Amino acid sequence: MKVISYNVNGIRAAMKKGLIEWAAAVEPDVLCIQETKAHKEQVDLDVLEKEGYHHYWHSAERKGYSGVAILTKIEPNHVEYGTGVEQLDGEGRVIRADFDQFSVISVYVPSASNAARLGFKMEFCEAFLKYIAELRKTHPKLVICGDYNICHQPIDIHDPVRLKNTSGFLPMEREWLTRYIDECGLVDSFREFNSEPDQYTWWSYRANARNNNKGWRIDYHMVAEDLKDNLVRSVHLPEAKHSDHCPIMLELAF
Repeated sequence: MKVISYNVNGIRAAMKKGLIEWAAAVEPDVLCIQETKAHKEQVDLDVLEKEGYHHYWHSAERKGYSGVAILTKIEPNHVEYGTGVEQLDGEGRVIRADFDQFSVISVYVPSASNAARLGFKMEFCEAFLKYIAELRKTHPKLVICGDYNICHQPIDIHDPVRLKNTSGFLPMEREWLTRYIDECGLVDSFREFNSEPDQYTWWSYRANARNNNKGWRIDYHMVAEDLKDNLVRSVHLPEAKHSDHCPIMLELAF
C-alpha cells in the first residue's frame, strides 16, 4: 500500500504543472492533498476520475483558502469530513478515509504569520491532539499525514539557531509535537528509516532556497505504533516540483 501526502499549494495550479500525470507515473494507492485552495466544483474532476481516483474533499468555508482532500484508487469503507470539533473544522483542515486494514487522515495544520494566528494554531493543535488520542481508541491503525507546519528537531530545519524564534520552530510548537507523538502513540515514519540532516519538505520561494536546499521538514507521515511492523519505506520525493513543498511517500505491507 503506497500513501503519498502532498501540500500542493493550490490544486488547480498544481494540475496545470502536471500533478495528475506525475501521480499516474508514481501510482500511489492513496494521495492525501493539503492546501487545495478550491472547492471540488472548481476542479476538473473528470481528469481525476479518468485516472481511477475516488475523490473526497473537505474545503474551507472561505473560497480559495486551505482545504484538504483524499484521492484513492481503493474505495474507502467510510469517509469522515472534518472532526466534529468546532475549533478544527471551519477552515477545511482534516479529512479521514477508513480502509479494511487502516485509516488515513489528511491534515493541514495552520501556519502562524502573527500572534493571533499563533494562538489559533496552538488551539487547533491542542484540539487535534485530543481528537486523535480519542480516535485511536476506536481506530487504532491510523496514518496521519500532511503539513504540520512545525519542524520537530534542529535536524529538521536548515538554520535552527537563527530561526529559533520563528513560527514553525518555536519551543511551544516543538513541545506540542513531542506530546502529540507520545500521547497519541505515534511514530515519525520518516525518521524510522532516515536519520540524516538536510532532509526537507518545504522551501521558501525566496532567495533561491530550494536550489540551495535551505528548507524545513514540516510534512510528516505520523503512523500509529500499531502499524510500526507494517512499515516498508518512508521517503521524500523532492524531484516533484508542482509546489513549494515536495510530496512524501509511505509504503505499508499487510
